[in-house]
Amino acid sequence: MADVAQLAGVSSQTVSRVSNGFPGVTEDTRAQVLAAMRELGYRPNSAARALRRGEFRTLGVITFSLSTMGNIRTLEAIATSAAEHGYAVTLLPVAVPTQDEVNGAFSRLGELAVDAVIVIMEIHLLDAATVSLPPGVQVVVADSDAGDRYTVVDTDQAGGARDAVRHLLDLGHDTVWHLAGPEGSFAAQRRANAWRTTLTEAGRTPPPLVRGDWSAASGYRAGLLLADEPGCTAVFAANDQMALGLLRALHERGRRVPDEVSVVGFDDIPESASFLPPLTTIHQDFAEVGRLCVEGVLSKMRQDEVEHGTTTLVPTRLVRRASTAGPRPGR
Repeated sequence: MADVAQLAGVSSQTVSRVSNGFPGVTEDTRAQVLAAMRELGYRPNSAARALRRGEFRTLGVITFSLSTMGNIRTLEAIATSAAEHGYAVTLLPVAVPTQDEVNGAFSRLGELAVDAVIVIMEIHLLDAATVSLPPGVQVVVADSDAGDRYTVVDTDQAGGARDAVRHLLDLGHDTVWHLAGPEGSFAAQRRANAWRTTLTEAGRTPPPLVRGDWSAASGYRAGLLLADEPGCTAVFAANDQMALGLLRALHERGRRVPDEVSVVGFDDIPESASFLPPLTTIHQDFAEVGRLCVEGVLSKMRQDEVEHGTTTLVPTRLVRRASTAGPRPGR
């Protein structure tokens, strides 16, 4: 820094203000300093900054899976929002959703230069007393039922499922079958519970639940079973990927969509408008979830009035396309 200051003919304090992006420096002086930095090959030392300021400008993200569309889009939104605030992201993937793996991920945080952590977690593993956080590290959890120990940001899973079921009932279907996600998933549980409650409140008997694993292949297998159910005229799939497999199975079994069976998905992935037919689905605002996670954890770092146990729900909306219609007469 002293070498840059000497070459640019300014003080070391001015070099510091330029390298940190602070105001109070004229454009001519800033240009002089930047030219001197380039000539000398000077780069600010982030480690030294961290030691001096007590912060690393890095957020850790713990996630179980990068194979699901929801996790990928949430992680993308977190990285984008963090960058807008001048933070980098360090990813800590957890290979297997077990308590030991979760404990290990949190333990590794103590070895990494992160200021706070965002956890993208669908499994109920955060409430265990064995989970230990490094001192001073703040945590926000996305897409989970994390109890009263953590701040949570989540999509309104139940509200979206209710809208999907009500849409099909309003079209005139007697009942709605449900292709659910895996048992261990918080999102799948919320959506299945809302499907069952909405049907019961409408005076309808919920059909047997059919379960998949979020993949199109599991949706296809479930679709082969549902295609053989003569009373099945409407299906709410817990995500768009399973809905894609379901559509293929119904087509192969000669069950036309939506003439014979209506299908609603959940997520509104970019490809859902190109399914055949284009998929009616529940839109999730992953960008907003990611933004609120970052803003929430930064607020906690600034010690704003953010309490443990608070939950922020991001609204969903029904996107109507060509995969739903009223039942044919006589069905």
